[in-house]
Amino acid sequence: MSNFGDLEIFARVVAAGSMSAAGRELGLSPAVVSKRLRRLEDRLGTRLLQRTTRQIALTEAGQGFYERVVAILAAVEEAEAFVSRRSAHARGTLKVSAPTSFGRMHIAPHLAPFMKANADLSVNMLLSDDLVDIVGEGFDVAIRIAELADSSLVARKLAPVRRVLCATPDYLAEHGRPETLADLADHNCLTHQASDIWRFEGPDGDASFRPQGNLQTNSSEVIREAVLAGLGVALRSTWDVGDELAAGRLVQLLPDHESATNVGIYAIYPSRQFLPVKVRLFIDHFADLFGSVPYWERGAQAGHGRDNRAAPDDAPQRPGNPKGPPSGYRGNGANGHGDGAPAGE
Repeated sequence: MSNFGDLEIFARVVAAGSMSAAGRELGLSPAVVSKRLRRLEDRLGTRLLQRTTRQIALTEAGQGFYERVVAILAAVEEAEAFVSRRSAHARGTLKVSAPTSFGRMHIAPHLAPFMKANADLSVNMLLSDDLVDIVGEGFDVAIRIAELADSSLVARKLAPVRRVLCATPDYLAEHGRPETLADLADHNCLTHQASDIWRFEGPDGDASFRPQGNLQTNSSEVIREAVLAGLGVALRSTWDVGDELAAGRLVQLLPDHESATNVGIYAIYPSRQFLPVKVRLFIDHFADLFGSVPYWERGAQAGHGRDNRAAPDDAPQRPGNPKGPPSGYRGNGANGHGDGAPAGE
C-alpha cells in the first residue's frame, strides 16, 4: 500500500504545477519531492506525470489517480475534523477560481471577514476570464456565472443574475429614450461582436434584437466604461452596474424586457460527498452575503445577513466530462456574464 504522505505530495505537485512550488509549500526540497514521486510510481507500476524542464502534466492514468487521491485527502480532512470536533474550522489552502470582473468587484472585497474568521486558512485565488479545469488544475471551488447543463461536478446557486438595458442620462437627453425593442435600431448599441443577439423575456414572451453600433470589443469592462461614458446603450448585469443604476448615473431602459432569467451565479465544486470544511464555509459565506436579493440589487455597498440568504440550491450535475468544467454552459461562465457572448457581457 502506498505511503499516505506520497499521495499528499503527489496531489500538492499537481495543484502547484511544479515540484519546486510543491516543495516550498511542504517544506521539502525538490529532490525529495522527486524521489517520493518516483517511489509512488514504482509502487503503482505506472507513470503518473510527464516531466519536462519547464512543466509537468498528468498522464491518463495520473489524471484518474489524481481525482481519486483528491477525494481521499478530502475525506481524511473531514474525518480529522469530525474526531477533533473541528467541523466548523477551516485550515490549509483554499484554491478558488473566479471571473475577473465579478471576482474583483464582489469576491475580493469580502474576503477579509471570511479569512479573519478562519485564521488557519490560506486562500489562493485566480481571477481569469478563461474556463478552468477545476479538477485537473486542483481548484477547490470555482465561481461561475452561467446557465448550467450536464456535468459530473456539483453546483450551488449563490445568487440570481438580472441583466438590463441601460444608458446614461446625457446620452438619452441627446438621442431620445427607446420605448420599444424596435426603437433600439436608432441607437448606438455597444456589443462584443457583429453576430451578437440580445435575447429578452418580455410581456409578450421571448424576444430578440440584433444590436448595431460603432464599438465592438472582447472586453466586458470596455463595454462598461463605454456605456458609463455616454457612448451608447448596453445590456449589463446588475451586479456590474447596480451602484450606477441606484445613483442615477445609468438609467434602465425598457424595464419590461430583461435578459433571460435562467442564468445564475454558482459555486462549482468537484464532489458533494467529499466536501471539505474550507469549501463549505467559503460557499456559505458568499451565499449569506449575496442572497436571493443580492446587495447590488438594493444599491448597497455591502452584504446583509441571513434573512437574504440564497436557498441552498445544491444542484448535482449529471455525468459529463469528469476532467473539466461543466459542459454545455451557455455563455462564458468564466468571465461572469453567461449570455452566449464570447468574452463578456
